[in-house]
Formats: sequence, structure tokens, C-alpha cells
Amino acid sequence: MQMVSFDDKDRYAIGRQTMVDHDLRGRDIVDPQVLDAIGRVPREVFVPAKYAGNAYDDNPLPIGMGQTISQPYIVALMTQCLELSGSENVLELGTGSGYQTALLAELAGRVYTIERFNELSEQAQAVLAKLDYCDIDFAVGDGSCGWPEPMQFDRIIVTAALPDIPDTLRNQLKEGGLIVAPVGGQWTQELVVARKHAGHLATTPLCGCRFVKLIGQHAYSE
Repeated sequence: MQMVSFDDKDRYAIGRQTMVDHDLRGRDIVDPQVLDAIGRVPREVFVPAKYAGNAYDDNPLPIGMGQTISQPYIVALMTQCLELSGSENVLELGTGSGYQTALLAELAGRVYTIERFNELSEQAQAVLAKLDYCDIDFAVGDGSCGWPEPMQFDRIIVTAALPDIPDTLRNQLKEGGLIVAPVGGQWTQELVVARKHAGHLATTPLCGCRFVKLIGQHAYSE
């Protein structure tokens, strides 16, 4: 997938700021750290070059392999709901383009990200390396099974639809930690925040949404 040239990275600054001011701050994205991070990360380098001119439109864009980069508002909302302070270990299911990964790297301590498609993972790793993000661990595999090594995380973010939150993810979440995920049917879901308390998840619904399916042993089948 051909990406926009890094030589043109300043070309989109006006569009980026307009998006932050009107599509995010103009709605209910109020966390200044999230807004600042989105204002720094060049979304145009995470999309195929032919869509670079639409990088700051408030809608998803295709990135190949039947996957998308999510609508900026939804990315911002999910990031804000993670309540990151800068020290957390975050598990991301669905590396995709790497854009959400970059925002997590801006705001958390360390990011662990899983992608089902090796091609997308490699593309994301290349872009993130050019942007000098280093506190990121990558894996290719079934994200519904969680991180492939035994670990627990302060936060988990799922960027594809789940029928429900599986025990594999609940078990990898620390006590008091948060999961943000789209949960529901194959075509429409509800974005939820779930906090772990006494080993159980207390779930709060946020809004309706539509994500591509998470394919895996504890998610959707092909």
C-alpha cells in the first residue's frame, strides 16, 4: 500500500487543526491531552496515498485487506475513554493502519498491539518507525485470544466488533482497568467502556457505532 510522502507532512496541518477544532473539540472530546495528541499525529501518512486528501474528513477510510481506519471522532472518543495518564501498559486489538497505535504511544507508557493480517502489521510498523515511535510491541495473530504471552494490562482497546467481551481479555485486564470496545452484531454495535472490579466487568454503553468484525476463536468466524 503506497503511503503519502513524509516530505509533505506539513501540507495537511490546516486540515488536521480544523478537524480537531470542529469535529472533536466542537463535540464532546474535552480531554486536552487527547486533543493535543491528535493534533500532533499526521493521519495522512496512515492511509493509502489516494485517500490522503480525505485524511481529515470525519469518516472511516479503507486501508486494504477489507479493513478501515476509523472515523476520527470515534478514535478520539475511544482514546478519551481509556483515561490515560501516561504510565499505562495498553493492549490494542487490531493494529490496522497504526494510527490508533500512534495516539496510544503518545499518551500511554507502552503499547502492545495485535493484528490479524501480517501485511497490515508490517505497513503500520514501517510508518510508526518513520515517526520514531519505539515503545510499541507488535504481534500477528488472533487478537480475541489476547496477548500471546501471559501478561496483564492497565487498559485494553478493541478496534473491531466483538459479539461480547471474552474471558480471554477480561483475564488479561488488571483489577480496576478499563476495556473500550464495540460490542454487538455483525453490522451495528454499541461502543462500551467496561471496568474490572472484583474480577468482573461493569459495562457502560456510550453510543452506537459500526466496525468491521474481529475474526477469531473468541469473536466472529469468517
